[in-house]
Amino acid sequence: MEMQTAQPDVIVERQGAIGRLRLNRPRALNSLNQAMIRAIDAALTEFERDPAIVAVLVTGEGERGLCAGGDIRMIYESGRERPQEGAQFWREEFIVNSRIDAYRKPYIAIMDGIVMGGGVGVSSHGSHRIVTEKTRFAMPETGIGYFTDVGATWLLPRAPGEFGTYLGLTGRDVGAAAAIYARLADSFVPSEKLDELIASLVRLPPSATAEDISAAIRAVSGEAPASALLDHVALIDRCFAFDTLEEILAALEEDGSDFARETIALLRTRSAISLKLTLSLLRAGRRSATLNECLEREYAGCVAMLSNPDFYEGVRAAVIDKDRNPKWSVGLQEVTPQLLARFERYEGTPLFAGG
Repeated sequence: MEMQTAQPDVIVERQGAIGRLRLNRPRALNSLNQAMIRAIDAALTEFERDPAIVAVLVTGEGERGLCAGGDIRMIYESGRERPQEGAQFWREEFIVNSRIDAYRKPYIAIMDGIVMGGGVGVSSHGSHRIVTEKTRFAMPETGIGYFTDVGATWLLPRAPGEFGTYLGLTGRDVGAAAAIYARLADSFVPSEKLDELIASLVRLPPSATAEDISAAIRAVSGEAPASALLDHVALIDRCFAFDTLEEILAALEEDGSDFARETIALLRTRSAISLKLTLSLLRAGRRSATLNECLEREYAGCVAMLSNPDFYEGVRAAVIDKDRNPKWSVGLQEVTPQLLARFERYEGTPLFAGG
């Protein structure tokens, strides 16, 4: 009997003039581990140097999504005794996020199905970002005692109004229309047309340009299904315009609508440390000139997270025991500027030269 060879967690291949990255851990919703980050990084270098490759295409294997995030279980298991492992994972992941943003060739991400956390990092920094009717997009970190990372503190503040603030704080998952509205994706392509799109990309000649890629996407794209969430944009912009959680909650209380009450209830399930840290980083991201500034701040927060009890409790409740009932260490009033300051200092080697 012929033995079958196991496929790698990232399948790297050339198809025509396209360099393909197929995330291949479908049983783990293609969650990123360190080997995958390194494989993506190596492939980006290889494709960028190859004159026969005109663009990179990233997709997820399986039926459930592009990528559900990073290897949070590994960080949970190693964080207390071997914190350097989690820190190194985040370092390498964030450097890849920066590479994607600055990539010299078109970077096409098909964001079909679940796209969360680290999945946002390997897609929303790309140049051509495609969503479908199956897309479930989220930065859900405040619900696991963590905070919005992978450069989302650069991306979310550039959404219209306060929509990015809402997404970062609530961690709510949204569909294609809301992702496009938030400038986290560009085009809607029905999932039934994805094979046609990929085939048309593969047929592109080595002389193809970014506009040729955009034209291939437009040929199969359409209008995303309506999002009920976008009916509440005016309320979101008004209530999330403040720079403290206390003011945001007060504004929602004053509004008193069903949507406002639902939002309050959702926020009260989140870690208070995570909420205040995320809001602080989102506001800093709004003032930043580059993605790399945001990634440097996020990395400082990541390293400090390894000694934050809320992080371990949140991952326990969501991933380990799955009881969905975390017991957070402090309430909003106890999260002082002095407490937050410990997530803002990092004395080690910066991610980027001059950082």
